[in-house]
Amino acid sequence: MSTTRIATVAPISEEAATGKVAAIYADIKATKKINFVPNMWRVLATNADHLELVWSRLKAIMHSEATGRVSKLDPLTREIIALAVSATNGCSYCVNSHTTAVRKLGLDVETLGEVMAVVGLFNSTNALADAYQIEPDILPPLE
Repeated sequence: MSTTRIATVAPISEEAATGKVAAIYADIKATKKINFVPNMWRVLATNADHLELVWSRLKAIMHSEATGRVSKLDPLTREIIALAVSATNGCSYCVNSHTTAVRKLGLDVETLGEVMAVVGLFNSTNALADAYQIEPDILPPLE
């Protein structure tokens, strides 16, 4: 019998989740308005305290409306930033997750291509500036 591995550890299924993990799983599904717990969370659930820490941070920043906090960034902008960082970091899991999120929030394929063009451009120019060790000469205001 062969089971497909999804991580370096066995994830905690929704059926096996109890206590804190089960409560966080329910919160993830309700907050994200989805009917399953994604693999990322099922893997993090192997350490309930770590799951709670990561979910609390993500919920506060990416789903601030669910925590009662008003964000200066709208949900689509937050997801575009998350997608750009995920692409830059080369995380295929996160690229797929955040691409799904931006599409769900209404970003069309052409605009997605523009986002990726900006990501690619600045990965390139950042690498050049870093490689040449160029001293910054344009500085943001302190206030």
